[in-house]
Amino acid sequence: MVIFFDIDGTLIDESEQMPHSAREAIREAKENGHICMINTGRAANMVSEDLRKMAGMDGYLFGCGTMIEYRGEILFHKTFTVSEAENIIEGLRRYQIDAVLEGASRTFCPYPEETFSVEFRRFSEKWLRDGYRCYAWDNAAGYFDKFYSYMGDKKNREGFMEEFGDRLDFIDREKGYYEVTPKGFSKASGMERMAGIMQFSMDDTVAIGDSNNDLSMLKRAGRAVAMAKSSAEVLKTADFITTDVNDEGIRNALKWLGAI
Repeated sequence: MVIFFDIDGTLIDESEQMPHSAREAIREAKENGHICMINTGRAANMVSEDLRKMAGMDGYLFGCGTMIEYRGEILFHKTFTVSEAENIIEGLRRYQIDAVLEGASRTFCPYPEETFSVEFRRFSEKWLRDGYRCYAWDNAAGYFDKFYSYMGDKKNREGFMEEFGDRLDFIDREKGYYEVTPKGFSKASGMERMAGIMQFSMDDTVAIGDSNNDLSMLKRAGRAVAMAKSSAEVLKTADFITTDVNDEGIRNALKWLGAI
């Protein structure tokens, strides 16, 4: 099997710690011949070396399928061109939409005093408190693959989506937040692209996740596992609902799959 894991709420908890039981279960699954991959909305630079070491994965699908890394080799990378990026940034400013622009090597976001909304200002302040380094939007063109945005204003949101809907896909993360990717890219498309490169059947895949940006991979995988504290849509999609991340959720999921 090829097993794809989400990160937040699946492999790690709110304190960004990965339970020992999850690490050991993944190690056992790999020893039993299964390929273990992270499939995340995070761009590559947002997955720390500490997390890589904790997880011990065979590879990574970053940025909702915009980048594939397998055993240290980059197999695929899609980023917005300079002209595409400049057009997106101009549109975000014109519609007064806040966003974190996520790239393989850097993250670009407004400082709290530069945000358009109170909601995103709080998000930005927490982001900086958590130690993430951000660069200015003016330096982002050609260096970001996707973005995470707050579109709380209905008129501005609808205007931006209508203008850019032929070039971008929008994943509703609820409460006004959206994950935005190049058209046709998702966690599912990343799995399919990797299956084509490595010549494995999608019937032999498993996806494990908890939030709405996991829905595409859960629906596309041969089998779908939801964490106990998942969104309502994810729970409805799952073939199996495991326990919480801190209650041996990954170990119980891999036992159910027969991977360990």
